[in-house]
Amino acid sequence: MSLKDKLMTEGMKLAANPSVAKLMQDERFMRLLMTAMSVPGKVSSFTTEQKETFAKTMGLATTEELRDLKRTVAALEREVSRLRKAANEG
Repeated sequence: MSLKDKLMTEGMKLAANPSVAKLMQDERFMRLLMTAMSVPGKVSSFTTEQKETFAKTMGLATTEELRDLKRTVAALEREVSRLRKAANEG
């Protein structure tokens, strides 16, 4: 049984519990639960923004900028190669 299957099974057992069902009907609890579930995404986006800000402040290139530069260099190298071939044939 995979972890996902195990979690689903345990979640279904928990949902069948009457005290949990009563708790799930409480609006305050549900709001708290939704807020708790959104925290990892907020932390992730915050840290990404902070890394980018730090990189810019320190004059460093980010991973995304390096990827774009590598792509541009590769395209320019292909163009130079094509132009050399054309010059040698002509």
